[in-house]
Amino acid sequence: MDNEKMGRPVEIVSISFSNRPLTEISAIVEQEAAKGCDLIVLPETWRGNDAEQIDSEAVLTMRALAKRYNTYIIHPMFRLIDENKQANSAILIDREGEIVCIYDKVYPFWNEFDLTPPVASGEEAPVYQTDFGTIGMAICFDANFPEVWKRLAQQGAELVLWPSAYSAGTSLQAHAINHQFYIVTSTLLSDCIVYDITGKEIHYSKKPGEINISRITLDLDRRIFHENFNIDKRDALLKDYAGRIEQDCLMEREQWFTLRCLDPDVSVQQLAQQYGLEELRAYKERSMNGIDRMRGFRFVSKTI
Repeated sequence: MDNEKMGRPVEIVSISFSNRPLTEISAIVEQEAAKGCDLIVLPETWRGNDAEQIDSEAVLTMRALAKRYNTYIIHPMFRLIDENKQANSAILIDREGEIVCIYDKVYPFWNEFDLTPPVASGEEAPVYQTDFGTIGMAICFDANFPEVWKRLAQQGAELVLWPSAYSAGTSLQAHAINHQFYIVTSTLLSDCIVYDITGKEIHYSKKPGEINISRITLDLDRRIFHENFNIDKRDALLKDYAGRIEQDCLMEREQWFTLRCLDPDVSVQQLAQQYGLEELRAYKERSMNGIDRMRGFRFVSKTI
């Protein structure tokens, strides 16, 4: 069996570059989309510092390509809201060419407030339910602020796309570890990093001064668990579905493990629920809330 077809695979193309014209980038997007993929992501504000309308030539071009090739596209831009305000935005276009989600950078960099018009801070970190899974977006300087990433996790993000001007590296790795989602980057430095749900770096590529194209397939059905309260349930599931579900990673020091499916007719996520396995993110959230109730106050309120 072809393991890439197991689980819930999503094929992502990250295109990283800087200072390239729309004609060149649209041709590359078309080239990659024609090969077949689920999602294409471009770097932060790759069109430059001039704010554009939501119906600009670049947006309309990406919408047409998304519809023609049946793929999602993330198009970052400085988005003109009105004559007094713009946003540093990531626009999610669906397979029909429709704009279905807009993320406005919650933490703009200092000099973005000096632009004309100034950049307004985003107020939400939305997620979107695609046909392959729940995704979220964050942008560049957001890497430094845990609140954005926690909000994405609380809404069920399985995959976070991060367009940026720089690479961030282990700053992003920390969010993958803490929240157990995949992270895929596209940067103006022509590099791409992919972090696994375990926090492990599973892809890095860089082509300084060139256009770096990275094609990655991720299994969004793969799940991560803590050993606490889960071992007997895990063992029963693996026994009953021997050869169809496997434990593909055991992290002994963390006491975490991951499960993935080897059979296209089964789902780790569904079987975990059936066998009463609690996923790591849910276990941590339940533990925090339960301990807060027992001690009579929310510790998080003391950090604000």
